[in-house]
Amino acid sequence: MNRLLLIAMITFFGFAAQAQTKKNKNLKYTTEVNGNCEQCKKRIEKAAYGVPGVKTASWDISSHQLSVILNEEKSSPSDLNKAVAKAGHDTKEVKATTEDYDNLHSCCKYVRE
Repeated sequence: MNRLLLIAMITFFGFAAQAQTKKNKNLKYTTEVNGNCEQCKKRIEKAAYGVPGVKTASWDISSHQLSVILNEEKSSPSDLNKAVAKAGHDTKEVKATTEDYDNLHSCCKYVRE
């Protein structure tokens, strides 16, 4: 009887631990990204699609919102923010380096906070 109880407990805890580590394959993630124009839109979306696991990416010029669907098993929202910042655009979470920002076209330079 004790063995049966022990096996049942191990099985239960094994499933419980596995359920907690499962990552979302279709995470809907939205963040603010600074930019000005269509050229910015193309650059930001290209940077987002360069991150493994990004299925869709759309940046809205007027609201400055980048919306993506991301497979968390391949990358994280942090990876996405770093890639966009590397392209020269500040996100709410990660700021672009001065060098990356300075490489933007003059019409794409936004007011940095």
